[in-house]
Amino acid sequence: MQSEAGAERGRGAAPAGQGALEKPEPAAPSKGGPSRRPPPRPLPSRTPTGTWRNHNAHFKSPVLLPKACPSDVANTEPLQQETEELEHKDRALEQEIGQLSAEGFSLEELDRHITLLHEYNEIKDAGQRLLGQLAVIRGVTTKELYPEFGLDLND
Repeated sequence: MQSEAGAERGRGAAPAGQGALEKPEPAAPSKGGPSRRPPPRPLPSRTPTGTWRNHNAHFKSPVLLPKACPSDVANTEPLQQETEELEHKDRALEQEIGQLSAEGFSLEELDRHITLLHEYNEIKDAGQRLLGQLAVIRGVTTKELYPEFGLDLND
């Protein structure tokens, strides 16, 4: 039996104490110096391969520059008319603001009113979500719940 074990060792079997699944020790470098790693690969290029050239040379801007031509003179008339209309609306709004100020309305009152409207809408939205959840639990539509809680469908 010993001769068979010796023969096994001679054929390249693992020496005693080293399991078959363990990795063998790496071989020593051939020239006696430290092992050399291959040089790192260069990073991939983000530009197309081929001849080196200025890649921005053929860039065409999507912004069109205005050109002076006789048709532009005809296009200024509608712009002038639109400008006059806007100035007229501005004067009308200034008059309306002056009239409301004369009647006793103030900007602070308007801001307070807007704040209260936002608060009202948030509370109403929360109530609508609760009605929706209750309708799902009961298996009915929210429309059917309105009379039960004394709500009007138009609210």
